[in-house]
Amino acid sequence: MPTTPATAAHSSSNGTAEAIMLELVDENGTTIGTAEKLSAHQPPGRLHRAFSVFLFDERGRLLLQRRALGKYHSPGVWSNTCCGHPYPGEAPFAAAARRTHEELGISPSLLAEAGTVRYNHPDPASGLVEQEFNHLFVGMVQDRLRPDPEEVGETAFVTAEELAERHSEAPFSAWFMTVLDAARPAVRELTGPSAGW
Repeated sequence: MPTTPATAAHSSSNGTAEAIMLELVDENGTTIGTAEKLSAHQPPGRLHRAFSVFLFDERGRLLLQRRALGKYHSPGVWSNTCCGHPYPGEAPFAAAARRTHEELGISPSLLAEAGTVRYNHPDPASGLVEQEFNHLFVGMVQDRLRPDPEEVGETAFVTAEELAERHSEAPFSAWFMTVLDAARPAVRELTGPSAGW
């Protein structure tokens, strides 16, 4: 992936892990500061910038990922194609493309903005809280997936009907339906009426 000033500032040259910082925002999405990632998710949570990506194949099926069991937040649950946080100063679009490549080994053949949504979702399992101002993106994927096992436990392409069935039977991330519902107008525009989204 290309290096930008924001990503270069957050890569360690000596191999040591440095604290991951998030961008804190107000209710309008205006940046008001930064906070360390884990501290921003401690109850009651601090409102921060995030993104969610929904990628579809040529048949209009949504690419889901099951989060790796080693993740500190919402491990082992199904969620949208990719989600995460921009580095402070990193554009949400650039962050969405970067993390999709880091997690799934792919670059979307199309990626478009699909609005924003603000939510507050406690995660009962971990006790952490998602207070997020989330930038939504929809797009297409044509590349072969190469998931990073540290990030992704499993992937699946699903139709709208298959998603409804899976969602009723398997655990999903607390934020999944909120971000999907907010992205639906853009998803329908992308996939067309016959896909059923």
